Parts: sequence; C-alpha cells; structure tokens
Amino acid sequence: MEQQHWALVSGADRGLGLALVKGLLERGYGVFAGLLQEKGGAHEELERAFAGRIRLLPLDIASAASVEQAYQRVREEAGSLDMLINNAAILGNITATVEDELDFAELERVFGVNVLGSLRMSNRFVSLVMGSRDKLILNISSEAGSIGDCWRNAWYAYCMSKAALNMQSKLMHNQLAPKGGRVMVVHPGHVQTYMQGKLDMAGKLTPDESAGHILGLVDKRLSPDYAGENIGLVDYAGRELPW
Repeated sequence: MEQQHWALVSGADRGLGLALVKGLLERGYGVFAGLLQEKGGAHEELERAFAGRIRLLPLDIASAASVEQAYQRVREEAGSLDMLINNAAILGNITATVEDELDFAELERVFGVNVLGSLRMSNRFVSLVMGSRDKLILNISSEAGSIGDCWRNAWYAYCMSKAALNMQSKLMHNQLAPKGGRVMVVHPGHVQTYMQGKLDMAGKLTPDESAGHILGLVDKRLSPDYAGENIGLVDYAGRELPW
C-alpha cells in the first residue's frame, strides 16, 4: 500500500484556506486543516467525502503553545509533512496613513500572525517537511508586499508584514534548497474573502479558482521536469512580481 502523503494548511476555517484543503484532498493528500474557530458545515462535508484523510486541527499560529500542540499531533499521526501551506493572515487597518494616528498595538498583532506566526510554523515543522517526499513550504503572500510595485499610501500592517514574509521566504530558501527543500511565495490574486470582516465581492477570483491556480503552480514545482532553481514572488498565474 502506498504511503499516505500529508499537507497542513493554516487558516483553513473558510475562504482560500478551505479551498486549498479541498484541492489537496482531491489530489490524494491527507490534510491537516488548521482551524482558529470551531469546525463548520463545510468541514463536516469534507469529513464525509474524504473520510480518514482530513484531520481538523485546532491552530492559532500566534500562539507558541498552540503550534506546539499541532506539531505533536502531526508528528504522531503522520510522521512527516510533505507540504506546509502558511495561509493564515489578518489584514489590520487599511485606511490610516502616516499623517493619522496609527494603532501600534494592532500593527504588532498583524506582525504576530502574518510574519512571526508563519515563521513559527515553518520553524517548528521544518524537520517533518524535510523528512518527507515533497519537502515544500508554501507561503501565501500578496502583491501588497511588493516594494517595487507599491502604490498604496496606507495598509501599513498588511503591506509591511507581507514584505517581511517575502524576506523570510528567501532566507528559508537559501537554507533549505541545497538540501532538497522547496519554498514558494505566491500572491493568490484578488480573492473573494472575508479579510475585511465581510465578503469582498469585488474580488476577481473565487477561493476555489485561486486555490486551483495555486495548486497548479505546486504541481509544476513538484514535477521532475521542473528546471527552476531560484525563488521569486509570483502571482496565481505564475507571473513574477518584483520584490
């Protein structure tokens, strides 16, 4: 019997994270779905459809204790982790400029999730990833983190945190690539999500559409024919964006 290969997706409560879980299950992976809140109806449907291959995992990436508990469970139940997808993120204030009163406590909260939370996950799970077949860490970033393409005058917490996530990804690549590890950084596009507290219907992509594109890029990255060696920030369609 072929060994089950496992992925973990943070921020899988809904939106893009949930769509990535579904897409990975359809590709045959076993998936740990990291949930900040209690499971919902969509998770129950996936449990019925993919019995035994989806594990709902309580996970707050801003909490070292929560990440440790998640690590221990994944290690015990899976032994290795082919793919870690750091998807969980929060937005923060998107209107305040440098001439306004900035909420520095909120800035710290956003960095605690988007930057330190993702690094906390990669740092704790890297041994399981590097002991797997695929050896892939995928960080969901954003065009908002591109300094070269920056056009905003606000969004301080989100833009700065995603720029830091991009640097984090490059540092990890430098360490892991010589050992066979893979690190990807992907902008998922303008997705119809709840990051602003309500469904953003202005998004050009549904979560399922974005997840499908992203997992298509993953398929190419894992292909034996893949010839690339470097790392870059790409969008969901594979177009490279400036750092």
